Amino acid sequence: MASDLSFVEYVRDQMHGAGAVTFKKMFGEYALYVDEKIVALVCDNQLFVKPTVAGRALLGTVTEAPPYPGAKPQLLITEQLEDQELIVALMRATAAELPAPKPKPKPAKNAPKNAPKNAPKKAR
Repeated sequence: MASDLSFVEYVRDQMHGAGAVTFKKMFGEYALYVDEKIVALVCDNQLFVKPTVAGRALLGTVTEAPPYPGAKPQLLITEQLEDQELIVALMRATAAELPAPKPKPKPAKNAPKNAPKNAPKKAR
């Protein structure tokens, strides 16, 4: 079951104050970002936060579950979602502990934008 946009927007609103909060739809579900770092997923209208030492410390007793079949377990946020202060602190702590996103590679200056990488060069 795909997540509802209204639920994702609610989660985003609960995260307000944690930094630059955005989300992107991916494969029918959503990735949540704080300051361009993926900190959580919304799958089947449930919030899954990337596990970190700081996140576990803030939550105390945690439930871990995979957000989708074959995924690594993440912190499943249920009743805690109602506590906006806790969610903001959790998102800040999680984002602070995660590495910065890798920069996207720049295309070669001389390569045509739509040409295959191994295409033969045209004779002049």
